[in-house]
Amino acid sequence: METEERHGFSGKIGYVLSAAGASVGLGNIWRFPYLAAKYGGGIFLLVYILLAVTFGYSMIIAETAIGRATGKSPVSAFAAYGEGPGTRFGGWINAVVPMLICPYYSVIGGWVCKYLFEYLRGNVQGVTDDSYFGGFISNGFEAEFWFIIFVALILIVIFMGVQNGIERVSRIMMPILIVLAILISIYSMTRPGALSGVKYFLIPNFSHFSFMTVISAMGQMFYSLSIAMGILITFGSYMKKDVCIEESTVQVEIFDTGIAMLAGLMIIPAVFSFSGGDPKALGAGPSLMFITMPKIFSSMGFGMIIGIMFFALVLFAALTSAIALTESAVSTLSDEFVWGRKGCTAIIGGIMFVLGSLSCLGYGPLSNVTIIGMQFLDFFDFLTNSVMMPIAALCICLFITRRMTIERAVSEVLMNGHAFRRKKIFVFMIKYVCPVFVIIILVSSLANVFGLISM
Repeated sequence: METEERHGFSGKIGYVLSAAGASVGLGNIWRFPYLAAKYGGGIFLLVYILLAVTFGYSMIIAETAIGRATGKSPVSAFAAYGEGPGTRFGGWINAVVPMLICPYYSVIGGWVCKYLFEYLRGNVQGVTDDSYFGGFISNGFEAEFWFIIFVALILIVIFMGVQNGIERVSRIMMPILIVLAILISIYSMTRPGALSGVKYFLIPNFSHFSFMTVISAMGQMFYSLSIAMGILITFGSYMKKDVCIEESTVQVEIFDTGIAMLAGLMIIPAVFSFSGGDPKALGAGPSLMFITMPKIFSSMGFGMIIGIMFFALVLFAALTSAIALTESAVSTLSDEFVWGRKGCTAIIGGIMFVLGSLSCLGYGPLSNVTIIGMQFLDFFDFLTNSVMMPIAALCICLFITRRMTIERAVSEVLMNGHAFRRKKIFVFMIKYVCPVFVIIILVSSLANVFGLISM
């Protein structure tokens, strides 16, 4: 569908920065550091990198090749190689994932906006109170207000289009994000006692290795690289034919892994310095970013400045990912129902508002309403990350091997004489290893949620 809505990226840099922006999000900034601390520090980092250059690499190549070969978003891309219940299911599950993730992701984005605002107005000590975060998210009106602010920022960019919106914002935000990450990392690593945290994070200790190190690194890589969210298929459909898929994939990998490592160097040394070397102080989930980190900033010199830089960095990361998720959803509606871009954006905005409001109010007025014992936000996170994304990834593997064929995917990468240096790795991974990995992720995630194993 080569219409005005299908305008693509201007070139390789536009694609790489936009795809990297999609990958670099909240998962990199807070989820990666606390998982690294929990599962062995340097050994977790090593396992993560090995998985990223094999499993992650292969899945990015596969999704990008599907998108560029068809010029379509997930549902139409899958249907392009033959209709059938299985094909339609594979396309739709990849398309629906971002529609469910973006609403609750935007709620957390609203929390980030609130904290950045508080640091900008100098409330450095106020946000360190143990009850501050809980009081904020349980205040339905205030939490909803900041959620709407974040959604508005996303929709403005989507309305502007692919080149004028997504690509332009990524070209501005990604360099700033990198600079902020480097500056905060340097400052964090120079704190008293921080060196032990640097060593713990960067130097592998094989005595810390366990089966759960691999499972957790696999799940994080899955989450971090935006695999099976429909994003890479959609962005692949915007990629020009003269852009090298493999080279672009490697650069996205470097961006994503580099930011994750910088996040580790920002947070782990700072927590070690603050806690006297206790990795358990990293905690998990929202408490790390919204409770622990503000306390650390208040104990530092230039705490307000560092706090502003940190939450600006997190906001940029959250925005680039949320924009990519929303764009994938908008592209699906546009392709499937041949609606205009602005109309599709308005519809997705409405979905985001309704589902996001449930997640937003789930800690306040709707706190007594749960699904299988979970608040709305936790349930949507479980449904998408633990169930739908592994299934969506399995559908991609099966689609490549049985519908599109590996030969067609490889020819898309080799188009215009481009190199495919890791072709053997891609073929082996997509045929044999990736399907097994995603099944392991699915089973282990479900077992963890239902208390059968502890992660």
